[in-house]
Amino acid sequence: MSFRKEIKMTKKLGDVTRTVKPVLSPVHPDITKYIDTLLTGHNEEVLNEMEALARKNRFPIVERQVGVFLEVMARAIGAKRIFEFGSGYGYSAYFFTKAVGEDGKVICTDGMNENAKMAREYLTRVGRWDRVEFMVGWAQDMFEKLDGDFDVIYNDVDKGDYPEVWEMAKKRLRPGGLYIADNTLWFGRVTQEVVTEDIVPGWAEAIKEHNSLIAGDPDFDFFLNPTRDGVIVARKKD
Repeated sequence: MSFRKEIKMTKKLGDVTRTVKPVLSPVHPDITKYIDTLLTGHNEEVLNEMEALARKNRFPIVERQVGVFLEVMARAIGAKRIFEFGSGYGYSAYFFTKAVGEDGKVICTDGMNENAKMAREYLTRVGRWDRVEFMVGWAQDMFEKLDGDFDVIYNDVDKGDYPEVWEMAKKRLRPGGLYIADNTLWFGRVTQEVVTEDIVPGWAEAIKEHNSLIAGDPDFDFFLNPTRDGVIVARKKD
């Protein structure tokens, strides 16, 4: 998704399709375009196909600037074990699997078998499917079934679940590990005292609660990167 023009992100809610329009743009479109010119080294065929599919189907992906940011963050701490709350068809995993290397593992989750199949196709084509474990079902349930801590926990599920996911995730990060969450500006709605035209009533409030919980947690250092729709990175203190 991008703020270069009006955002139209749709999500099926029963028989209703709703569209979210941005309240404000956190980064000037010209700055966004300039940053894009610096990312040509990531211009691979499979990545281009994944992005084209997102545009065609209005499927919400983090897009390239955030994807590269995720990769750099994971590389910076030498991440080898990553859990994704919400993986879609593997776009964010494309970057995380680059970061963890041949001996790393990215555990993906999604509620649709079709997304898991597409992720397998895309990540096989780039030679990194063996670094993935893709679990289909409710992300929170699957997370609780796993043992051990993680280097990175990434959150991109339904926004009403953000506070719950934060409370679960922060207990399972190793010291120095990173919690990362997308859509933490929610198209500018976090700035509104009275939220208008939300995709689901209560989601903006849930994101604001989530952000405040992280900012107030003494066990974490955090920063909210305003790129695209806002990405929070919270580091568990040693």
